[in-house]
Amino acid sequence: MELRHLKYFVVVAEEENVTRAAARLHISQPPLSRQMRDLEETLGILLFERKPQSLTLTTAGRLFLPEARAVLERAEQAMKMAAALSGKGRTEIHIGYAPSLTIDILPQALRRFHAVQGGVRVRLHDLSTEGMLQALQEGQLDVALMIRPSRLPASAGVRFRPLRKFAVCLAMHPAHPLAKVARIGLRELASERLIAYSREDYPEYHAWLQQLFRKQKTSPLLSEEYDSSTSLIAAVEANRGVALVQEGFECLSGPRLVVQALKPAPPPFVVGAAWREQDRDDVVAAFLEAAEGTKE
Repeated sequence: MELRHLKYFVVVAEEENVTRAAARLHISQPPLSRQMRDLEETLGILLFERKPQSLTLTTAGRLFLPEARAVLERAEQAMKMAAALSGKGRTEIHIGYAPSLTIDILPQALRRFHAVQGGVRVRLHDLSTEGMLQALQEGQLDVALMIRPSRLPASAGVRFRPLRKFAVCLAMHPAHPLAKVARIGLRELASERLIAYSREDYPEYHAWLQQLFRKQKTSPLLSEEYDSSTSLIAAVEANRGVALVQEGFECLSGPRLVVQALKPAPPPFVVGAAWREQDRDDVVAAFLEAAEGTKE
């Protein structure tokens, strides 16, 4: 059991709803639900009574809640005391990321960052593009690894630095007819059912899709939308359609899907780091430098 389990538990208990709690914590709903199940398995008790639209605390959950709050409060006091004694103003950094886009960048950046800032604790937040931009504006994230947004909230002083370009690929079930085609272009996708990330969480992805197909003088045939890579992979694996993804997506899907680059190649996905200029200090600068090093 880790402190994050207690923090997540307290917020879920206060909201009595996983969706609202996930929005408040700036994480997606599936990981939060898994964390709650992991906590219950660790304790060997049920903390929540689950209903279709809400959660309520069990008797054990109500007894556990004030204890969890007390532990979190003591931990916060301990960190502040340690920071004061060491003369360091910052003991952790909050980093937002999209798993499917940063599977290659994030591990390298973390290794480089740890080499120079080993005493700084890294807190990772699995978020959508919109979730990361909002969290940056509100000061809840220090850095976000994300696809290049079409707009930046200028009033919040958010900056973006490109890091890597990834080729556009098609993810499909191994038995799909296109899986045996040597050369797949956008023309071959005109009549295919496309599975996409949700429009609400990933508006940049949908804007990119529309622009991509506009050049073919057609519109994408969107059939289903999902809020996470895990759900998208499951839908494609069920052969409910195909998905346009970035190079390296096969590291997430494994042999369950065939991932093939489009030819001729459309403009690539641009992934980079975003941060709020007023929050940039030595620790944030060190992480940005570490992320920059992944371009090598």
